[in-house]
Amino acid sequence: MLSIGMARKFKKVAKTKKGVPKKYLSGSKNPSKKEKEILETKRKYKLGLPIDVKKVSKSRAAQAKKKK
Repeated sequence: MLSIGMARKFKKVAKTKKGVPKKYLSGSKNPSKKEKEILETKRKYKLGLPIDVKKVSKSRAAQAKKKK
């Protein structure tokens, strides 16, 4: 159990210049587009603006896999 003042420690991960973990962008067809989408969703979430979760999920799934 964590006591007050003790923060959880996480392993450092490789990130892009804009701060998105590289693992999130690996395997995508268009990494820069996916990075922009992730950052925009993050911005909206922080501001408390509505996010279309279905749309985000669909776009990320489409970006992730290369068509055969």
